[in-house]
Amino acid sequence: MDYPENYQLVFQSSAVEDDTVTVHRTAQSGAGGHPVYEDETGIVRAEISDHAEVRMLASGGHQRLGTPSVVREQAA
Repeated sequence: MDYPENYQLVFQSSAVEDDTVTVHRTAQSGAGGHPVYEDETGIVRAEISDHAEVRMLASGGHQRLGTPSVVREQAA
C-alpha cells in the first residue's frame, strides 16, 4: 500500500491561530501496522492509517499528547 510522504496535523490552540505541524513518513511502523510519521525535531510522532486515523505516539517522558482536530495530506 502506498502511504503519503507528508501530513499536516492541526491542533486546536487557545491562541489566535491553531498549531499546524508537518510530519514526514519514517521507515517505522506502529502497533497497528501503519507508518509512523514525525516532525523534523522527532518530538511530534504519530501512526497514521490509510484512512487518516491518527494515533499519537510519545517520544519522551511527561508528554501530554493532544489529538489533532484536522489531518490532511500534504503535497510533496
